[in-house]
Amino acid sequence: MKCPYCGYTDCKVIDSRDVDDGVRRRRQCLSCDSRFTTYERLQPASLFVIKKDERREEFDREKLLSGIRKACEKRPLPTGAIEKLVDDIEAELYRLGKAEIPSELIGDMVIEQLKKLDHIAYIRFASVYHEFTDISALKEEVDTLLSGAEAPPGQLPLLPEVELAIKGRRGNRKQGKVRSRR
Repeated sequence: MKCPYCGYTDCKVIDSRDVDDGVRRRRQCLSCDSRFTTYERLQPASLFVIKKDERREEFDREKLLSGIRKACEKRPLPTGAIEKLVDDIEAELYRLGKAEIPSELIGDMVIEQLKKLDHIAYIRFASVYHEFTDISALKEEVDTLLSGAEAPPGQLPLLPEVELAIKGRRGNRKQGKVRSRR
């Protein structure tokens, strides 16, 4: 193990503890006496993703994380929620015990997890994943979401059309577009 402070290549382990999916080790450099922490995870066998065009590509956790982060951008999510979602999906993929996984399965897992986590992120991801070609397909998905479930904890519910109309009229009044009743 190389010391992150001085670069010396020898250190001793001071403490080891089991953590979620690996081992946490406290180490001390034998040259500069600095202490640092390392985490060790078991590297599972390679997992390949079968794309829509039948190409095979090695599973890339960072690619999955990036796509989900884009969908969740500027959303009020708890710290670490996105990483936990990706951890759960990755663990489930390896738990399946298959060497090759269709990309549709991964997309479906993401869709289900995002639906529970944040409705707006879900719609953003679904609009790309389902390749909506027009606004009516997107509206159908939003309507399905509205009719089926409550908002995830900590997220405001999507507004019914009646409330949107009322809020819209209030907005017009603020902009001076609605005449006063005098």
